[in-house]
Amino acid sequence: MTEQDIRQFLSHLVVEKRVAASTQNQALNALIFFFRHGFNKEPTEGIVAVRSYRKPRLPVVLSGKEIQEIFQHLSGNHLLMGQLIYGCGLRLRECLRLRVKDVDFERNMLIVRGGKDDQDRRTILAGVWP
Repeated sequence: MTEQDIRQFLSHLVVEKRVAASTQNQALNALIFFFRHGFNKEPTEGIVAVRSYRKPRLPVVLSGKEIQEIFQHLSGNHLLMGQLIYGCGLRLRECLRLRVKDVDFERNMLIVRGGKDDQDRRTILAGVWP
């Protein structure tokens, strides 16, 4: 296995397999690790291959009418959860972990505990539901 083989393989991943940039980076790091620890050699020249890149994409946002149609199919706790997830920007797990003491009606705030990366945050409690 040579550095030329590594370059060709990484280019193959992008050109023919059309993998994401993160997949290509993971493969590169794994190959360098194998090169160092399997062959006990440091790659001498920079491994330059065709690089994958991710096109920025705009998020898909539902219209107010579409949200109302979704809410019309929900009732009870499911409706409340859907409205909280939509109106407060919660993740499903965050909504499932909510407690009564996390809701502050005086300030129209909602405290989300143990969210992404186990961090707490505050969000606006939407006052008007569609």
